[in-house]
Amino acid sequence: MYAVIRTGGQQTTVREGETIEIQKIPGEVGEEVVFDDVLIIRDEKATIIGRPRVEKAQVLGKIVSQHRGPKIRVYKFKKRKGYSRTQGHRQPHTGVLIREIKR
Repeated sequence: MYAVIRTGGQQTTVREGETIEIQKIPGEVGEEVVFDDVLIIRDEKATIIGRPRVEKAQVLGKIVSQHRGPKIRVYKFKKRKGYSRTQGHRQPHTGVLIREIKR
């Protein structure tokens, strides 16, 4: 069984027992989280497609980490002007263990 959820402006496919990495959500490590924005649920028998979301469906998870992703280097350059700038960025992420998909 799997589900497609929307979090942080992105859609993510999740399965029970799987650990996913999403954009940062508030909460401490060990806290329970509930994703109500479920778009699709698929099991062995049927596929339920929400319009726009599946009613009364939830995905339950547990926060396992709050961390930052790899550093990305941003380099700006203008030819023949003597202009160049280097900047770094690290995007915050949350690791979530998917515990249960409820229909």
